[in-house]
Amino acid sequence: MEQEVYAPQQNTFTCVLCGLSTPFTYFGQKPPNTRAIVLLEECFVTRDPFSPDKERFLVLGSKCSLCGSCACVGSDCSLFYTTRFCMRCVNKNLEQFPAAIQSEVAKKPTSKPAVP
Repeated sequence: MEQEVYAPQQNTFTCVLCGLSTPFTYFGQKPPNTRAIVLLEECFVTRDPFSPDKERFLVLGSKCSLCGSCACVGSDCSLFYTTRFCMRCVNKNLEQFPAAIQSEVAKKPTSKPAVP
């Protein structure tokens, strides 16, 4: 009988809006190897490849608090206002946000089409 070999699953973060796809090392609020850092939301993070310091990390993105889609932290893809919102949900529910955020979103050029 042939035995199946399973490769460890690669954790990959993919933004549903821009298509950014990259491996992540942690999902949560307290990245490993950090001392007193607690993030305001559960984020996908990876070790900073440009720094030898193990405590340095990059926040890739998070899940939209309305639809649950993964969105990167790029300003064309998501907005953090108490929690993370993808720009699709922001645009659908724009009237629910404060006037300052509504005006900032209105200033942005039309977003790129979503990645299928």
